[in-house]
Amino acid sequence: MHPSRTGRPSPRTGGRAASFVAGPVVVALLVVLGSGMLLYPSAASWFSAVNQAEVTEAYQADLRRAAPAEVAAHLRRAKRYNAALTSGALLEAGSRKPSDSGAPRDPSLDYDSILDINGSGVMGHVVIPDIDVDLPIYHGTSDEVLRQGAGHLEGSHLPVGGRGTLAVIAAHRGLPEATMFDDLDQVEVGDEFVVDVFGTAIAYEVTTTQVVEPDETEALRPVPGKDRVMLVTCTPVGVNSHRILVTGERVGEVPQDAVPGDGPRAAVGFPWWLLGAGAALTVAVVHARPRRRDPATGQA
Repeated sequence: MHPSRTGRPSPRTGGRAASFVAGPVVVALLVVLGSGMLLYPSAASWFSAVNQAEVTEAYQADLRRAAPAEVAAHLRRAKRYNAALTSGALLEAGSRKPSDSGAPRDPSLDYDSILDINGSGVMGHVVIPDIDVDLPIYHGTSDEVLRQGAGHLEGSHLPVGGRGTLAVIAAHRGLPEATMFDDLDQVEVGDEFVVDVFGTAIAYEVTTTQVVEPDETEALRPVPGKDRVMLVTCTPVGVNSHRILVTGERVGEVPQDAVPGDGPRAAVGFPWWLLGAGAALTVAVVHARPRRRDPATGQA
């Protein structure tokens, strides 16, 4: 009796059926895996930006709830800290961040407790409109800190303004899971950025942009009479042999409702990666869906 008449597929027919089912499934899995690898950096960067926005918004909310006297006390201590500094910052070859060489003369000025309203280590945020950056500023420049946002370099002046001060703010460039100072090299002389610390937002106009070697530390020294902030990141990406230094000089204070951008959330942007993920999922479903076979020919 012929096997097909008993309702049992022949070994040859069964092999073709298994191959027919497995082929589209494998293609679908490859589409999903490949798309996931391509979209991961964009998706991870978007989620990182969302987290940074939430951190900044939480800090701003706690600051609004704080007593004015407490805020004023923090700002006074910050100015005392700046007056007590002995020197500025250094750059190190092969490192992803600068290091400090200064220390306040007054041991009662505990760096970590100044300008920390809620214990999170966030002292403010930096807004660079021309490259769509809005990052929380943390105390210090440890690796842990710089994976969360920008870091203020301990040993440089705290970013509260003042003549003869130079605050150094550093952030990573080229992280696969986050976008921070990646486009700092596109900032030009004449552009402005805003440093908003403890309710005082100060605009700075970029006066110099330069790429320096680690032993070129002259630019990291304060200039008497000038209120400046320096933005620092490493270059080239992955090599970190040089530093990009973007220095801005104070223009003036900015009202809170006039800080550039539409708030931390504006820097997050639309999750365009979702469109790619949706397209990849659609292709995968179409390929994996079983196809009806023609009984007469045995083909799909």
